[in-house]
Amino acid sequence: MNYNKYFDHTLLKADASLEEIKKLCEEAKKYDFMSVCVNPFYVPVAKRLLKGSNVKVCTVIGFPLGQMSPAAKAAEAKDAVFMGADEVDMVQNVAMAKSGDYEFVEREIRAVKEAVGDTLLKVILETCYLDPQQIRCSCIAAVKGGADYVKTSTGFGKGGAKAEDIHLMRCTVGPNIGVKASGGIHSKADMMAMIKNGASRIGASASVQIMEELEAK
Repeated sequence: MNYNKYFDHTLLKADASLEEIKKLCEEAKKYDFMSVCVNPFYVPVAKRLLKGSNVKVCTVIGFPLGQMSPAAKAAEAKDAVFMGADEVDMVQNVAMAKSGDYEFVEREIRAVKEAVGDTLLKVILETCYLDPQQIRCSCIAAVKGGADYVKTSTGFGKGGAKAEDIHLMRCTVGPNIGVKASGGIHSKADMMAMIKNGASRIGASASVQIMEELEAK
């Protein structure tokens, strides 16, 4: 199995340097990962560094809190695509989800999807703040809003991906919507638990270490 193609090789820390972004892209090319995931500022840089490879450029929108206005998220997403992003991972408005206003959540996601067109859209639920029913309803709102993927975490919340949340998300969205596990995935065992429960993409900063562990077998 081509486990390398599960990975969005990720570097989203606030002080990421240009040299670190270059290293990220070189690693992604070496392992032929699905994408690199970088903050919007670095999208043009990553696009240039990855030219000629099969590695896509993924970026984050409304990150990490998700508390921007829908118009601001849509504008940020449109700009990211203009700069070269192949995929966008937007943070849902967690407060509105917890309040039960899933019509707002759906409208916001639809606004971002309309802004990015055919560009792949993943919606970050930030599952660490949600109970199972809120995760389920957030998934439904994301699908109704036009999302291509639902995703667990920003990596900046109080917790990361859990296998039981991945299972719930997969059962809710069915087989035709992607499920991305991200946050706290540091080992082969972590990765396999996510895939077993339905993850079709893995967001990780430890992608290289996990690949080395896989290859060591």
